[in-house]
Amino acid sequence: MKVVARTRSLPGLLLALLLAALTVLSTASAPASATTTATGVGTIAEALRKSPVYVDPAASAQLSTADADALAKQIEDADKPLFVAVLPAGYPTQDLFQNLRTDTGVTGLYAIRLGDRFDAKADSAVLPRTAVTNLVTSVKGDTDARTQLTDFTDRALANMGGSAPASWGSSSDGGGVSTGALIGVGAVVVLGGGGAYALVRRNRRRKAEEQRAALERLRIVVDEDITAFGEELDRLDFHPAEAGADDAMRGDYERALDAYEQAKSAMAAATKPEDVRPVTEALEDGRFSLAQLAARREGRALPERRPPCFFDPRHGPSVADAVWTPAGGAPREVPVCAADRARLADGHDPAIREVDTDYGRRPYWDAGPAYGPWAGGYFGGGLLPGLLVGTLLGSMMATPSYAADYGSGYGDFTSGGYDGGDVSGADFDSGDFSGGFGDGGGGDFGGGGDFGGGF
Repeated sequence: MKVVARTRSLPGLLLALLLAALTVLSTASAPASATTTATGVGTIAEALRKSPVYVDPAASAQLSTADADALAKQIEDADKPLFVAVLPAGYPTQDLFQNLRTDTGVTGLYAIRLGDRFDAKADSAVLPRTAVTNLVTSVKGDTDARTQLTDFTDRALANMGGSAPASWGSSSDGGGVSTGALIGVGAVVVLGGGGAYALVRRNRRRKAEEQRAALERLRIVVDEDITAFGEELDRLDFHPAEAGADDAMRGDYERALDAYEQAKSAMAAATKPEDVRPVTEALEDGRFSLAQLAARREGRALPERRPPCFFDPRHGPSVADAVWTPAGGAPREVPVCAADRARLADGHDPAIREVDTDYGRRPYWDAGPAYGPWAGGYFGGGLLPGLLVGTLLGSMMATPSYAADYGSGYGDFTSGGYDGGDVSGADFDSGDFSGGFGDGGGGDFGGGGDFGGGF
């Protein structure tokens, strides 16, 4: 069944923007005595609208000002809607994430360090729930706040979608936006469609920029793959007119050459990461043709059609399935080449394909959603999500909007018509922020029962 993303009509969007403006207006015009306390959710939300990191005064011993500033700079430089709050151990958790998301009003990923506990929730437009769970689980062993928040931020920024909210870095005189300005904005929104049209154009432009950046990073990896296959062809000591060559061998050889040319042409024409899938499909076909040619020349039985080696498709077609357990994941069978099968049997690590990210070298399945099309071309639509279950890329690909077309949107898992960093006010899917504090990390912190219920 094809999943159709929910869209928002222009009148509905205008109404939502007006309601958001009126909400901010009512908050801004409220007297100081009616605002929340220093540790209230409203105060935290106001701080997060101005900066990505908030440290409660009662939790200042957990994260120094210098460390908080460094973390905020990293998030701002990455241009991602990641919000981090450090709160004291006794802070109330009932409806914490949902209320914080409502008061902040910005689509994004929200992470909270509460005493020695940690959890995160996100709008699905930024990161699907299973990916959030994997991220939280990956840092649950870090007891030091600075280490935990840095590790989480590094991994989250490499995988989440969206852009930083425009409110970061905007100046304020302490009183926020003036009442007159808010009324003026509300009037423009109601009376004309220009604001909505500008929002759509901005979102489209931002998506196009994200796609271009993802493609350029992916191009390095794909070019390495094409070069490696070309070198295999150069090393191949086969001539179509040599003694013993038959039509079947020549056919294998021609298919391999055609695959090489097809891969180069497809990559040259690629304009977005989705376009990479035909490239790796061609390379996979070419390597299987070479495996068939080798078997014919050596008088062996022809190999069965198997997927390439899971750990690095450049290793060629797999020869067997072997049990492998990723860090923090569950055991699963993956297709492996002969060399990696031997490594695993001897208790050694396989030769894993790592790629460059902003946060160092990572396995391709932990390098961001743009690698979905690259891997999908090698392993096919039906096989890959099962191989990647429990990994960040696998979690993303398990969502309906991603599975419909590997790589479409790179974090653009549509929810409510808003993208990461967009101001939605209270118009968001509360299910993205449901569950008790600690549920995002697999219940390691006691789940909703310890804190009196869910969100």
